[in-house]
Amino acid sequence: MDNISAIVITKNEERNIGRCLDSLKDIANEIIVVDSGSTDATRDICLARHVRFVNHPWEGYSAQKNYANSLATHPWTLSIDADEALSPTLRSTLAALKQRGLDPSTAYRFNRLTNFCGDWIHHCGWYPDTKTRLWPTGQAHWTGTIHEQLILTPDLHTVTLKSDLLHYSYYTIDDLARRQPPYYQLAASQALQAGKRAPMAAIVLKPLWTFLRDYILRLGFLDGHAGYILCRMNSHYTFMKYTTLRQMAKQKSSVQNNTNTHTTTTH
Repeated sequence: MDNISAIVITKNEERNIGRCLDSLKDIANEIIVVDSGSTDATRDICLARHVRFVNHPWEGYSAQKNYANSLATHPWTLSIDADEALSPTLRSTLAALKQRGLDPSTAYRFNRLTNFCGDWIHHCGWYPDTKTRLWPTGQAHWTGTIHEQLILTPDLHTVTLKSDLLHYSYYTIDDLARRQPPYYQLAASQALQAGKRAPMAAIVLKPLWTFLRDYILRLGFLDGHAGYILCRMNSHYTFMKYTTLRQMAKQKSSVQNNTNTHTTTTH
């Protein structure tokens, strides 16, 4: 039977961490929680479940996860976020895989099902939100800033398991609204660096297209009221991304013009 090290990074996750850790019971042979200074009950909840609890200063999502991965002592690494949990069917699937033997040339992917304000979202482009989360230890690393990505060694291939990883991400609409700004600001900054601009037509039409795509083409209407709200929020995200990009472009142009004017005057 293959042994698994489960890795979780935390900061003030008392609302989620117990559910996450409980779902790993009998699947993970060790659970390592790397915490970056929680001031709530996260530490107490973890220690009550006899996990390995490590304090480590925050380095950013990718660096923090890579540090946590380096602590794994078993042949397989399972990475899971504090607001996620293995579904009962995924637990059964992983238990059977462990019993049969995991393939050392394979990294395993899970379909992630997100809970938004108490409703499971099966459409809107949010499902299946497939993530690679189980791999041979030492054969993958994280990269990126906010939207971190897992890079596998070239000799690994991936297999997607049929069971779901549950994601309890947003308890209220305010939760989503508060989390959007860093993402659309980063997206706007990356677009600016790539030389993209945001004409008024994009600011008007892109959010409309986002809503129609997610609500109609991606069947968001089948998720009821939650689907409608989520598609509206996705549209708002697009609006803010292009509005922010336009503001950044204007500021950049203004700085360049001032610099050119100063240079001309000096000469």
